[in-house]
Amino acid sequence: MTTILDLILKEKKKEVERFKEEKIEIPEQPSEKKASLLKKLQSEEELAIIAEFKRASPSKGDINIGLNPETQALSYIDFGADAISVLTDTPFFKGGFDDLKAVRETVDAPLLCKDFIIDEVQILKAKASGANLILLIVAALEEQRLKELYSFAIGNGLEVLMEVHSEDELETALRTGAQIIGVNNRDLKTFSVDLAMTEMLAPKIKAAGAYLISESGIQTEQDVQRVIEAGANGILVGEAFMRAENLEALLKQMKQPLKEVLKK
Repeated sequence: MTTILDLILKEKKKEVERFKEEKIEIPEQPSEKKASLLKKLQSEEELAIIAEFKRASPSKGDINIGLNPETQALSYIDFGADAISVLTDTPFFKGGFDDLKAVRETVDAPLLCKDFIIDEVQILKAKASGANLILLIVAALEEQRLKELYSFAIGNGLEVLMEVHSEDELETALRTGAQIIGVNNRDLKTFSVDLAMTEMLAPKIKAAGAYLISESGIQTEQDVQRVIEAGANGILVGEAFMRAENLEALLKQMKQPLKEVLKK
């Protein structure tokens, strides 16, 4: 059976071919602009929040199409977000690299290029657009290819958020040496969501000494407390922030202190 992930990856192959025809120029970035999510996680005593700019999704349809990326990014940082994620996929999420560039020109915070990366050229495109870190999805890649792309990103001065949704995927992710592991509570094959995925995988992630980011399905203060109790160092939230009537109040509610055992 063809899944949504299969359809997305089919489109990504076409996108990769287009990118390979472009001349991608990576501007020199001043050292003070090289923001690091990893350093924030190492020193944070509160839950790190990666606030996402996400116009739409295959499961929810249009979320907030007309929102200005610069305005939203400034609000995220003003209200306490530690990093910003930008969806750059166009066919399924209605985002783009122009959104990523616009956010980079507006804020100095760590910036995640959120996409379905299958080739080195996408990593170069992300860096050229101002990303500090990229997403690699274990479900989308064979292990050898995952290791190659991870090494390529690190070698080009980018950090990596390595995303998993099962114990087998986690074992694969840990073999790459990834320091930041994202547990996607959403199954990319069915798009169903369950925070129990974070609770199930957290012990192995913490035992490996990696930092844990809980992704998807986090809507309320109670959800935040649940993933903190499981061992999360941070959360990635998109839809709730993009739909919020009072973004400041919601973001500040989610900025909770970590459990003492998580402080490093």
